[in-house]
Amino acid sequence: MEQETALSILKSGHNAYLTGSAGTGKTYLINQYIEYLRLRNVPVAVTASTGIAATHIGGQTIHSWSGIGIRDLITIDDLEKIARNKQTRERLTGIQVLIIDEISMLSGKVLTGISDILKHFKRSDLPFGGVQTILSGDFFQLPPVSREAMSNREKFAFMAPVWVASKLKVCYLTTQYRQGKDALAIVLDEVRNKAVSDDTINLIQDKMQETSTETDVLRLFTHNADVDAMNEQRLTANENTLHTFLAQGKGNPKLVENLRNSVLAAPSLGLKVGAKVMFVRNNPEKDYHNGTIGTVEGFEGEGDWPKVLLLNGNSILAKPEEWTVVDEQENILASYQQVPLRLAWAITIHKSQGMTLDAAEIDLSKTFETGQGYVALSRLKNWNGLCLKGINNTALAVDDLAFKADIRFKELSEEAEDGVIEEDQEKLTSVFEHFVRRCGGTNDKEVIEKNKAREKKFVKKEKTGNTLSITKSMIEEGKSLDQIASERELSLNTIVGHLERIKKDHPTMALDKFKPEAHHITKVQKAMSNLKAQGNEEFFDKNGDLKIGMIYSALNGKVEYDVIRLARLFAD
Repeated sequence: MEQETALSILKSGHNAYLTGSAGTGKTYLINQYIEYLRLRNVPVAVTASTGIAATHIGGQTIHSWSGIGIRDLITIDDLEKIARNKQTRERLTGIQVLIIDEISMLSGKVLTGISDILKHFKRSDLPFGGVQTILSGDFFQLPPVSREAMSNREKFAFMAPVWVASKLKVCYLTTQYRQGKDALAIVLDEVRNKAVSDDTINLIQDKMQETSTETDVLRLFTHNADVDAMNEQRLTANENTLHTFLAQGKGNPKLVENLRNSVLAAPSLGLKVGAKVMFVRNNPEKDYHNGTIGTVEGFEGEGDWPKVLLLNGNSILAKPEEWTVVDEQENILASYQQVPLRLAWAITIHKSQGMTLDAAEIDLSKTFETGQGYVALSRLKNWNGLCLKGINNTALAVDDLAFKADIRFKELSEEAEDGVIEEDQEKLTSVFEHFVRRCGGTNDKEVIEKNKAREKKFVKKEKTGNTLSITKSMIEEGKSLDQIASERELSLNTIVGHLERIKKDHPTMALDKFKPEAHHITKVQKAMSNLKAQGNEEFFDKNGDLKIGMIYSALNGKVEYDVIRLARLFAD
């Protein structure tokens, strides 16, 4: 299916599954549809199954957006808890279109839970509460990681009853934009079709004889042990000054040890200028996630903390994060503090999912899971960018159930395509406009043009760095915080940060509509009082304010960052 046909299906209001091999433009098509909806004032939620994937489409994780968190199943009690979060409740009741990217990494149980949440808040028995739901991804990619073993039926979202009930139109994109007619596209197609030819085997054997001319190319391995060995080797070869950061543990020794063993931040972290690094902690307040990659460009601040240049051009001063264990009274029993980074000259293939690489050195000699080889190879733009160090018999294998499902997806895509082709353009346009009206949007050409002009104005302001005034003007237009975050492709926590500064700079501005529920304000105030009473200087930042991460930990992660910041903002 071509992108234009798929876009027509989305505009028609159908639930849809958008798929295709790597490089067929799934993300590009999603962004086209998002722009179409925003120009017509249709509320759209842009989400993904992982933090890394969410950053690629300017969204947030579906777990955070929906309120499902780490749950697999949703109970009545869970729905009541979700409803207590004013921001979450408002976005769930107001949403008209939901986009979930990297659907392969979302289990059927979680997808069902999200549908149940929307059914409850939209007061509808329809799948996903009648919200148009667009699922995007490729089930030849790696499946979700789970703390418990899952069968194929459980781990693949397409096996969940809600998938069938949603009557998804399958849009199987076929035109290759990333690899084009390159040999890599041929290899990937053969792997997907379980038809690896002798020519491909010869190509792979020839590739293994080549040596990489790149000295700073990213290495991909299947196992963490190989990743760690490579990173240590590269750090030793780096001639810049070594900066060592030691973790600090306090409280119950056994609990501290448990924390040390469970988090990815090493007890001793050695870094140098030029070191490739990856964040190992989610911190939406600072706009980094577990898996965000960058390069150390210097060391700054009182603690000589590493300053990390991200792939998107932003720089972040990576200060220590706190991992804690608290009791029922929200008192901290143990804490573990460390800079949330690890070396990343090499990373695991799991961590590479969602990336697009110009070049990579890949070792598939220890492949242990179907799909690993496909994911690793599909990260590359072309065959010339590949340096292959090893391969085994599992590397080019794909999951049998995913393979069978893919055949059916192609058939369903052809059926959906025929349905669009048979319609004349005038009727399609009428269908598009009807769906927009149903969502409470507008088809008024003047309004759409005004929205386009505003978008251009905002882009221009973004380039001049006038970001606070943009948020302020959108608040004055009556936009919600979620709408502002979505339209500006920024995290909700960033927009809440803007609100804090706006309230300080414009104390008379009417902002009470953003005030969270009273019980949240009470909880946050209690946690802040308990922390202050402990008198630990490390709980406070250099301005003497309690660190928001400490408040979050004291609340045992039960209150989201944005709610904490809003509660703190409106507290007496």
